[in-house]
Amino acid sequence: MPRIPPTPEPDWSQDMTTFIEEFRGAARAGKPRTGRQSGANLLGTLARYPALAKPFLMFNRHLLQGNSLSIPHRELLILRVAHLRGSDYEWAQHAVMAAAAGHTPQDIARVADGPDAPGWGPIERMLLRATDELLADGTITDPTWTSLASEFQERQLMDIVFTVGTYALVAMALRSFEVEPEPGLIPHLPAHR
Repeated sequence: MPRIPPTPEPDWSQDMTTFIEEFRGAARAGKPRTGRQSGANLLGTLARYPALAKPFLMFNRHLLQGNSLSIPHRELLILRVAHLRGSDYEWAQHAVMAAAAGHTPQDIARVADGPDAPGWGPIERMLLRATDELLADGTITDPTWTSLASEFQERQLMDIVFTVGTYALVAMALRSFEVEPEPGLIPHLPAHR
């Protein structure tokens, strides 16, 4: 049972409905909408507080639409955050998005094993390590930063930090509000292995 129940879509104000549909359009990036990917429970929870929802979603829209990272790299960061922060909802939503971006089911499951798991390429390993460091210590270590800076441009480095930080915040909110994944949305968060 959610601590803050989502407002059903028919009860949203017209202004909030329009705003959230525009946000969903950015999140879909041209892909057709399905009920499983709509994020109705999170968006319905945020719709209870439009003064917070609108500025936050405007910022989050950059991470989904204007992010300088490739979609597969962005989704890898978000899945690692979801796993480390134990957010079923975030994992369920972004496992679907990661698969649509080309990650295999094996890649998605391997996120739980972290940066040292066999099978990652050097860039994916660096991104996972950066995520782990940001969530553990609030910073990327010098060796990891140097490795990332040899592969990514300045804006991409900034997007790495802001993507991890934003989705850590989202995971916190999802877990604190006890937002439930939409029915039938799979896969679920893997156990730590």
